[in-house]
Amino acid sequence: MYFKRIYDTDLAQASYLVGCQKNGTAIVIDPTRDAEQYLTLAKLAGLKITHITETHIHADYLSGARDLAEQTGATLLLSDEGGPDWQYAFAHQGLRGGNFIQLGNITLKVLHTPGHTPEHLSFLITDGARGTEPVMLLTGDFVFVGDLGRPDLLDEAAGGIDTRFEGAKQMFASLRGQFLTLPDFVQVWPGHGSGSACGKSLGAVDSTTVGYERALSWWAPLVQQGDEQAFIDELLLGQPDAPVYFGRMKTQNKVGPALLGRVEGVPHLLPAQVQQALEDGARLIDTRPRHDFQQGAVPGSVHLPSGKTFETWAGWLLDPKHDYVLFAQNAEQAEALRRQLWMVGVDGVQGFISTFEGLALEPQDAVPAAALTDLHRAYVLDVRAKSEYNAGHLPNAHQLHAGRLMTHLNELPRDQQIVVHCQSGARSAAAASLLRAEGFTNVTELEGGYEAWTRQSEPVT
Repeated sequence: MYFKRIYDTDLAQASYLVGCQKNGTAIVIDPTRDAEQYLTLAKLAGLKITHITETHIHADYLSGARDLAEQTGATLLLSDEGGPDWQYAFAHQGLRGGNFIQLGNITLKVLHTPGHTPEHLSFLITDGARGTEPVMLLTGDFVFVGDLGRPDLLDEAAGGIDTRFEGAKQMFASLRGQFLTLPDFVQVWPGHGSGSACGKSLGAVDSTTVGYERALSWWAPLVQQGDEQAFIDELLLGQPDAPVYFGRMKTQNKVGPALLGRVEGVPHLLPAQVQQALEDGARLIDTRPRHDFQQGAVPGSVHLPSGKTFETWAGWLLDPKHDYVLFAQNAEQAEALRRQLWMVGVDGVQGFISTFEGLALEPQDAVPAAALTDLHRAYVLDVRAKSEYNAGHLPNAHQLHAGRLMTHLNELPRDQQIVVHCQSGARSAAAASLLRAEGFTNVTELEGGYEAWTRQSEPVT
């Protein structure tokens, strides 16, 4: 059996390539939109991708299942569980619990494991070349290392009303009737790792086992004892803020993400072309470090520093209806950034620049903590998570997670100074840049964020 985990560290998302080396066939589970990586891996392993599937309708990234199937001609297998509201709206072959997918010596048994979402599937893999016992379970957003998929996401980001309670009950039943019936030696390979917003305390290691989770997870004793209410209470307690773009991802993945196909490289634009694009409504994504951006930036540009949070912040702050120009050091980085933007459905990259020569730059205001004395006159906007805010915040601060700014702009004052801050200054620089791009003219940042404020021994609530 060939087995490869492909991991996106920004979104903390795992997809899998599983193949039978005897007959040269393979299946991809939960692919992202960067199809090239799966094609390359399959070719290197001497495998042909014949099947593509996914565990559920994803919310945190735009699925590449449809695109990869289009490019390879592989059979697209998707869940038909969950009822009429949870059916994929594009052509596919339906899967239900109890079905099997055969790839030579490799058998994938389909398990219906609702809880995170009603249509959720897991895949129990047996390697017939070694024996008849299952080897591993690909759990998607069902069971993580040390945690479970959150059942409140449909309420938090997709417009559901109190679906979390039914989801939590379904999760309890899935664990009791599916997961805990498996042998201890079965490996568990989840769809996310530490840092994902799809759970509250995901482990940092790649995989676990049924036996390890049975013995040491917080939930196993409650499920084994049949204490459903205590399980539900604990599962729903303290879930992190869900970025609003999750709702958009869920809808697009259900209806069918736009097909990318084979694409050309990102064009390198001249200053005059960039200026014309900006005048026509495009926005510049400035990927430099925060200090460089604050020293001088193109007016109306959005600050998304390249690095491990680029995709996440792009989902938070970028409207996919806009066209964009990237600032990148070279064509290679521009292409990598564009592929990262694909993950959150931002496809309108017109080109890139590698220098600001010929473009006017303006400094981006940041106020030192010691200089911010009159809080009553300013509108202090805290873009941290609720848990950070509740642990301590500036007097009179208004909390709004950075991932929810795009849908709450009309609630912010345009006739008052807005002072934006986060914990240390990184998130607030990006958030402040979005407000300026959206026409807010009196926006500053609290230099160094909440940490700098507390170091000055300023009052907190």
